[in-house]
Amino acid sequence: MQSCSLLSLATAVPPFVVAQHEAKARAREAFGGKKALFDRLSGVFDNAGIAKRHIVAPQDWYLAEHGWHDRNSLYLKAAEDLFVEAARTAIEKAGMTPNQIDGVVAVSTTGIATPSLEARAAPRVGFRDDIRRVPLFGLGCAGGVNGLATAARMATSEPGTNWLFVTVETCSISIRLDSADPAAIVATALFGDGAAAAVVTSGEHSLARITGASEKLFPDTLRIMGWDVEDPGLAVVFDRAIPPFIEQHLAKTVDEMCMKLGVDFEDIDRLCCHPGGVKVIDAIETALKLNQGELNIEREVLRDFGNMSAPTVLFVLERLLARGLPDRVLITAFGPGFTCAGLMLEAA
Repeated sequence: MQSCSLLSLATAVPPFVVAQHEAKARAREAFGGKKALFDRLSGVFDNAGIAKRHIVAPQDWYLAEHGWHDRNSLYLKAAEDLFVEAARTAIEKAGMTPNQIDGVVAVSTTGIATPSLEARAAPRVGFRDDIRRVPLFGLGCAGGVNGLATAARMATSEPGTNWLFVTVETCSISIRLDSADPAAIVATALFGDGAAAAVVTSGEHSLARITGASEKLFPDTLRIMGWDVEDPGLAVVFDRAIPPFIEQHLAKTVDEMCMKLGVDFEDIDRLCCHPGGVKVIDAIETALKLNQGELNIEREVLRDFGNMSAPTVLFVLERLLARGLPDRVLITAFGPGFTCAGLMLEAA
């Protein structure tokens, strides 16, 4: 990848907040018919490292029965609002106006939108009528890294163009109280909602430089992470094998990425990782032999927002930028596939 500049980064969250102790109490009530299952797994609320999360609806909405239509209707409204807020803020932070944006990459996997989110949000953001659109679906938690990499590739392929990247995920809408799958309870303890946006352009400019991207797709891993499409709505697929899989494969994967990106792992000053959960962060630290506290920002974001899927790693990057970006940062996230996505960022 030719040099591409990150001009801005912005995040957004919905207005409703649930504290973790509230989520546990409401979930205990909601899963009342499956008391034994809930009691066996309720410790995940206490051990998740999460204090609070932002969600797109009042808590009572989640206690009622909802089918596909209700869930997706909420997704369309909430996702568009978050898209507009994040996009406007990122464009303003870049010192631009919406008519200076030549293309937009939009990533979302928690609902269905046709026309896609960037088309729905276009009048409110103020996009030109000739803006190029690249909507991406199915990337899950890896979408924050893969989507930003896609926007960077688009910008460098057409020097002088400005590309907006937006990712919106409303994971909480997929919470399923009708399910007896243990993953449904884990999702209730982890999922939050949010959005992130960035503006990129070719050449060297302000915040940081995007210098390369890489991805590893692992064979025979389709059931590790993803969604099952069921009648009441999406059902999360979380395999217990995720943390041990990361411990086993991450070091070799990162070494392969670094080789493709032309650096040694020792030359990376800091990782910027998607904090999918406490056990995932622990697995990353173990696999890469990181010092205690090295992923402190990841734990902070998990504490304050939970797992928002694709946008979460960009919340980590936002805090990292605010505290002073190290010279070379490797951004990583795991997602359905099962895949590991990587993006190299260098201080300007």
